[in-house]
Amino acid sequence: MSQAPAKELPGQEPAAGAPPPAVHAEGVVKRFGPTVALDRVRLTVQAGESHALVGRNGAGKSTLVSVLTGLHAPDAGSVAFQGEAAPAFGDTTAWQSKVACVYQKSMVVPDLTVAENLFLNRYGLAAGRFGEGRIRWPKLRERARDLLAEYGVEVDPAARAKDLTVEQRQFVEIARALSFGARFIILDEPTAQLDAAGIERLFARLRELQRQGVAFLFISHHLQEVYDLCTTVTVYRDARHVLTAPVAELGKADLVQAMTGDAAQSATAWQAGAAVRREDEPVLRAEGLALDGAYQAIDFTVRPGEVLGLAGATASGNTALGETLVGLRKPTAGRTVVAGRTVRPGSVPHALGAGIGYVPEDRHRQGLVLGRSVAENATLTVTDQLGPYGTVLPSRTREFAQSMIDSLDIKTSGPGQSVSDLSGGNQQKVVIARALARKPRVLVAIRPTAGVDVKSKDSLLGVVREVADSGNAAVIVSDELDDLRVCDRVLALFHGQVIAEFDSGWTDRDVVSAMEGLPVTPGGRKGDDEDE
Repeated sequence: MSQAPAKELPGQEPAAGAPPPAVHAEGVVKRFGPTVALDRVRLTVQAGESHALVGRNGAGKSTLVSVLTGLHAPDAGSVAFQGEAAPAFGDTTAWQSKVACVYQKSMVVPDLTVAENLFLNRYGLAAGRFGEGRIRWPKLRERARDLLAEYGVEVDPAARAKDLTVEQRQFVEIARALSFGARFIILDEPTAQLDAAGIERLFARLRELQRQGVAFLFISHHLQEVYDLCTTVTVYRDARHVLTAPVAELGKADLVQAMTGDAAQSATAWQAGAAVRREDEPVLRAEGLALDGAYQAIDFTVRPGEVLGLAGATASGNTALGETLVGLRKPTAGRTVVAGRTVRPGSVPHALGAGIGYVPEDRHRQGLVLGRSVAENATLTVTDQLGPYGTVLPSRTREFAQSMIDSLDIKTSGPGQSVSDLSGGNQQKVVIARALARKPRVLVAIRPTAGVDVKSKDSLLGVVREVADSGNAAVIVSDELDDLRVCDRVLALFHGQVIAEFDSGWTDRDVVSAMEGLPVTPGGRKGDDEDE
């Protein structure tokens, strides 16, 4: 039954006489060519507040961060910090005194000490008597120690940054930002690499800083953390502002609905293939696969005619799991079996020989040789079939490529056209052509429709469906709901574990909830493959 749309609740407005907001953005527009990345969005974060910004991929969160940190100038709209207009674009020093972002990937210099990182490019603060000449290292470490103590960061200023924990590096970055005078800190997926104890310590320290008037914009795919830390949440969807509401007054189902747009939307765009016969021997079997720091003890099977989805947000482990299946990563435990044959761990050639085809996430970096032709790219995995005694005959290459062009309806002037001249959707079809060239038993596709138009997306997913319908198997690794609709089953991963399983007919609300680590309704079954 369809759920009523989430009711937008009023955001926090400053009371009369209250200090101005830490940041206020209004009517912000940002375009990249024909793409509208932000469409008149707004955001207000009060002093001393932890404010969550959530939304699916492509919602505009990262673009807003780039505007709020001065990396991109907005095409329209305004940004103000503590009631004053944002600094001029390009004035790095002025921006540093207003805002800083602590990214998921640490920005500290690993081979420098904590003190050196804290005062990087500001060593003059510890120079000699006349402010010039040699740096006074004892004074630098003393200033660093005082700065860390001021914000309750227990780290040795003389320690190398590479020897710190993830949590400690984050607080070195926060302390550095505060030392410039910034009182607004953006935290982009700060818990992605932390365990439960580390998250608790991080949140405790953030609350202490809030009491000192520091404001935080908290960006996370883990919605439970929004409820644990934040007082207000803003939702973006499709580059637009959807709602701002007090967290305590917004239920989790309403929050997920605001992110997805239609909580009850189900998998009607794609019909599952012919019923998968449970008695058939699996084409692909993962047995106890584990990879330290990414995922742990995962089991699943994929039978003939089946498309399996591995759904998960950032740091869920689903991408690492997909890359393990194709041999790009070597698991620390477990094995992969294709049609009864164990695949050598961490070996791409052995995975290819065992019958696994691979569509990588980044077609430009991992999937294509952009300076080469369509034919050369499409036949990279079958050069041993293009001529006798290891030779590659141009005529056979063109013939083989033309058959792939015809079967996948690749829009090109011919096999000799440079692949870089094709549209994004047709480039992706070339990547898929290469993966299918050896007639794999299993096709593993990681975010196969990223960066392509709607029509191409439908066509690409149709190819994946055809692989399974021909009696083989396919695995789609993605956090895009449209990618997952082609699947017969979906396993949702969170923090390296399978936490729910869905048959076809799932709702956006349930799958998104599982990917964000929230409980799902009874339609979504809790993990563990029932066939094992």
